[in-house]
Amino acid sequence: MTTYDGGAGAGAAAAHQHAIANALKASGAIVKMDAAEFLKIVNKSEQPLVVTSKSWLFGTKFNYLTSYKGLFFYTSSDQQLNLPGKAEIIAAEKIWVPG
Repeated sequence: MTTYDGGAGAGAAAAHQHAIANALKASGAIVKMDAAEFLKIVNKSEQPLVVTSKSWLFGTKFNYLTSYKGLFFYTSSDQQLNLPGKAEIIAAEKIWVPG
């Protein structure tokens, strides 16, 4: 008779948590905020770099990531944001934010 002690599943869960911890260490703190506050941060930057992506889960979402003073800022919106003309925009396939 073979018994299952959950060791493999527990190991996979631990590996997943370790991967998330490593991603956070590599990327630093990511601040999630609403779209209006995100735009305030982008407008404060002289030469903002904004990474954008779209996701489709229960409707289209527009995702945005930028950095300011050493922190990363992220927002997701149902509507496409009106980014300032001074922003350099990079279209990404996906933005992944550790959970």
